[in-house]
Amino acid sequence: MIKIGILGDIGSGKSYVARNFGYPVFNADYEVAKLYQQNNNIFNKLKKKLPKHIHSFPIEKKEISNAILANKHNLNKIVQIVHIEIRKKLNKFLKKNKNKKIVILDIPLLLENKINKKEDILVYVQSKKSFILKNLKKRKNFNQKLLKKFKEIQLPISYKKKKSNFIVKNDFTKRSVNDGIKDILKKLNK
Repeated sequence: MIKIGILGDIGSGKSYVARNFGYPVFNADYEVAKLYQQNNNIFNKLKKKLPKHIHSFPIEKKEISNAILANKHNLNKIVQIVHIEIRKKLNKFLKKNKNKKIVILDIPLLLENKINKKEDILVYVQSKKSFILKNLKKRKNFNQKLLKKFKEIQLPISYKKKKSNFIVKNDFTKRSVNDGIKDILKKLNK
């Protein structure tokens, strides 16, 4: 099984690129959202660590955002609790898809949390800053301060780009992305 990890800046279109490969995708953001909605155990752990911020179940995104904005250490507390569950879900996903030729890992902190293996293929999604900002502003919970906090815990973009085996240019058209993906798959199938 070839594992392809998708890297890039926040808002560069990583999930869009991941979906367009046409192989099973593990989307960590989606799994985290599901945990907040369905996992009472996660709620209890977060409530215990962040009693001033986490009040209701299912956990509202606003409570998480407020906790992160209130104190820079809160993001690490959240990541530590949620990360364990996400790893379990990733392992289940890999087991379930063990006979697939390729799987796609859409995990925001892939390199930071050392989730990738040396033999994994890394694809960097490159987008212009103006495209990224336009894309981010479309999100209903867009918050510049929150974005800054997330960027602080990420490795530099230049490092991610250097670590990548391939680059997909995303100018937010289906064609640019699909051309890049086709090229990668052709090279991997040689």
